[in-house]
Amino acid sequence: MSKHEKVVLGNWIQATGTIISAVANTPDIPISANLKQDFKVIGNTLQATGNAIQVEKLTIRNLNNIANEIQAVGNTLEIASLMLPIRSSDTLSSQGDLLQALGSVISFSEELKKARTIEVLYLGIGNLLQAIGNSLQALATRSKSNATILNTIGNWIQATGAVMTAIGASIDS
Repeated sequence: MSKHEKVVLGNWIQATGTIISAVANTPDIPISANLKQDFKVIGNTLQATGNAIQVEKLTIRNLNNIANEIQAVGNTLEIASLMLPIRSSDTLSSQGDLLQALGSVISFSEELKKARTIEVLYLGIGNLLQAIGNSLQALATRSKSNATILNTIGNWIQATGAVMTAIGASIDS
């Protein structure tokens, strides 16, 4: 499988995971609490897997690879916060969201260095939206009154950004 094919596949797997997570984090969707919990785990697992697939090797010259690894670690922390019986699961979840946001910001900054094409536009805006969405999710864990709405909006903004990056990666330039 070529590097480009891995990037496209990884982006679509990540996008699928963000959509599943967004569905699980939308309170008005009538599914059981257990199924929502399972969807959160599955969604974050797909996101981590999608990011990891895109990385061939870690080098300081390719910051997108480092960004994908940071995002995968963030998703792994999210999974740990959902699965492990620990008291500080909100802190772990928030840290996972912030790591995902950091990875997206690094990827966004890499896109700013490139010539403006439709592919770069999709990748840049998609990564920026993912960073915004993950930041809102991190804020939600600290919010007393608006946690549910911040988390829901953050998840859907992240999902929109992930689909945009998948589309951008799929454009054969």
